Amino acid sequence: MRLIIREDADHVSSYIANYIKERIAQFKPSAERPFVLGLPTGSSPVGVYKKMVELHKAGELSFEHVVTFNMDEYVGLPRDHPESYHSFMWKNLFMHVDIKPENVHILDGNAPDLDEECKKFEVEIARVGGIELFLGGIGPDGHIAFNEPGSSLTSRTRVKTLAYETIIANARFFDGDVTKVPKLALTVGVATVMDAREVVVIITGAHKAIALAKCIEEGVNHMWTVSAIQMHPKGLIVCDEDATLELHVKTVKYFKSIEHVHQNLIGAENLSLQGGVKQLKGPASHPKTPMNGPLE
Repeated sequence: MRLIIREDADHVSSYIANYIKERIAQFKPSAERPFVLGLPTGSSPVGVYKKMVELHKAGELSFEHVVTFNMDEYVGLPRDHPESYHSFMWKNLFMHVDIKPENVHILDGNAPDLDEECKKFEVEIARVGGIELFLGGIGPDGHIAFNEPGSSLTSRTRVKTLAYETIIANARFFDGDVTKVPKLALTVGVATVMDAREVVVIITGAHKAIALAKCIEEGVNHMWTVSAIQMHPKGLIVCDEDATLELHVKTVKYFKSIEHVHQNLIGAENLSLQGGVKQLKGPASHPKTPMNGPLE
């Protein structure tokens, strides 16, 4: 697992947007082989989506051959409600880029059979060959998607009751009135996210510092579902300085030192986008210490 620390939320958003841009470019997607991208909602990805739109308008990022699957949707909220995640995604990203509407997959919280809707979502993910990169945000209690504390780490897309803390946190989107916040949601499971070939998590703000510390410095725990990323072979967390406030100083220094080694001693030209080492050149190489695969 890699942890990248940036100065503030804006720099985090820029890093992630450019990272996804490069991942899509390197993948070279086509109509027959699209890039499958998992996407979150909520406050965490807003800055990332803004940067992605800017990259698209600059001609640096295309969604023509990108297929998306969103993490979650409220149950019972009309699709055109301003706070539905369907509305959120079109407002913040999809309406500003060249994605094909048929390539957008968002759970239907008004489906007549919610369990069947969840099963169909999993089947569709499998049909397109799985998710290449799943982008996620977390709540202050460390939940990813709507996998609240106590969720099974082997869970799949399902109906989920929201924790009271999540309802309170989301009340800001409903005029501060907790009675207006839906109490149920459809959500991908922890295992659905971790089945992606790469997982990237956004964590910003001091209010998420405890969750980051639990994820980085403690073991895998279903009470902090984002901690499942520890078990992923290609997990990446990008956070700001505020989010590191609960980490031990030596932990922060360690991950910053790894990035320093990557950039200044090994050299960016010798690294793949995902942290793997290419054939080393110059002073970074050493005939007795061959380096292959990702650095963690």
